[in-house]
Amino acid sequence: MQIYLPIAEVSVNAFLLLGLGGMVGILSGMFGVGGGFLMTPLLFFIGIPPAVAVATEANQIVASSFSGVLAHLRRKTVDLKMGTVLLVGGLIGAAVGVVIFNYLKSLGQVDLLVTLCYVVFLGVIGSLMFVESLRALRRVKKGTGGPAKRRQRGWVHSLPLKMRFRTSGLYISVIPPVVVGLCVGILSAIMGVGGGFIMVPAMIYLLGMPTKVVVGTSLFQIIFVTAFTTMLHATTNYTVDIVLAVLLLVGGVIGAQIGTVIGARMPAEQLRVLLAALVLVVCGKLALDLLLEPSELYSLGASGGH
Repeated sequence: MQIYLPIAEVSVNAFLLLGLGGMVGILSGMFGVGGGFLMTPLLFFIGIPPAVAVATEANQIVASSFSGVLAHLRRKTVDLKMGTVLLVGGLIGAAVGVVIFNYLKSLGQVDLLVTLCYVVFLGVIGSLMFVESLRALRRVKKGTGGPAKRRQRGWVHSLPLKMRFRTSGLYISVIPPVVVGLCVGILSAIMGVGGGFIMVPAMIYLLGMPTKVVVGTSLFQIIFVTAFTTMLHATTNYTVDIVLAVLLLVGGVIGAQIGTVIGARMPAEQLRVLLAALVLVVCGKLALDLLLEPSELYSLGASGGH
């Protein structure tokens, strides 16, 4: 069933969009990521303009993340205090990111920027996560008690402005969480992602949060940052396609509930390996598209359009 997307100005199969939304929703519930790192490139692949894909996907992430957070709240695996601190940096970062996005859009370079950002970030993050996850699996097989213990004290603990986060069992400075949130907010605005693929490793390895509360806390922060990003894109760029967003939303909400159930039944080490492999596959496809000669060397469009 073909459906016309008015802002994207293309016709796409509605069931394909529902399926993509459901698949990314499952990932959201399983890994604690918004799913934008996978969905936005997939939208590129089916012909959605990058500027529209980035702005609209931020909207879809809100719904899938909200659905996932409800499940984690019932299990009491959300650190609301840490999530709020991360959110402060995230909102500032989102505003900065939209300014950068608008500037590059005016220069006509936003499509290239978005694709390059994906290749670089997904390549680096995916490689690091994959190597670390394989090491964790080997430790489990050897019976050494699972993942290596993280250092209890480090440079993070020596910074000022400390705050106690009881749910996470931490007493650390608020500066690292705010900086992490700031970076994720900028990425959310420029790349149309929730930032979970950076947020989750940072919360585990930089902030030292226990894995059981990382997923829910990450989703909590993602909801508000992506909602704010969507609002800014809709009011400044006019690139949010409502029809596309609704189809992705429906699939995403259903998928997130399924993903939460699956994630609760799988070992954390296996989840990280799967997430890293997905990140690397998407990175490889995007890099290939940049290097190969396109089927159409030129495209026509109105001046200032997307």
